[in-house]
Amino acid sequence: MVRSEAGDVDGYLAELPEDRRSALSRLRRLCRTELKGFEEVMAYGMPVYRRDGSAEIAFASQKQYMSFYLMRGDVREAFEARLAVQDMGKGCLRFRSPASIDFELVRDLLRATARSPGAVC
Repeated sequence: MVRSEAGDVDGYLAELPEDRRSALSRLRRLCRTELKGFEEVMAYGMPVYRRDGSAEIAFASQKQYMSFYLMRGDVREAFEARLAVQDMGKGCLRFRSPASIDFELVRDLLRATARSPGAVC
């Protein structure tokens, strides 16, 4: 799945294979716990978390991996050392399997994002 037509995050998750559904449901719970004041929406065919209308976090199930999108450059820079050992593109972490998701790192990234607004790239 690259782009979902689901109308909400529950529908999005229901479309996924069980192993990915479980992992991305856990990721969703982390987002909902840590991103107080953010709005959970479907945008660009994936779950997105917005603050004041700006998307700051998203995740998706891609064909070859699962993506965690971190759209805050300041947070990426603050975590540069921890992210250096990850499979990371310009703004997304790529996880090849559910077992490879570092939920502790994701939680720390979410907490840093939630602490204060910043510029979205």
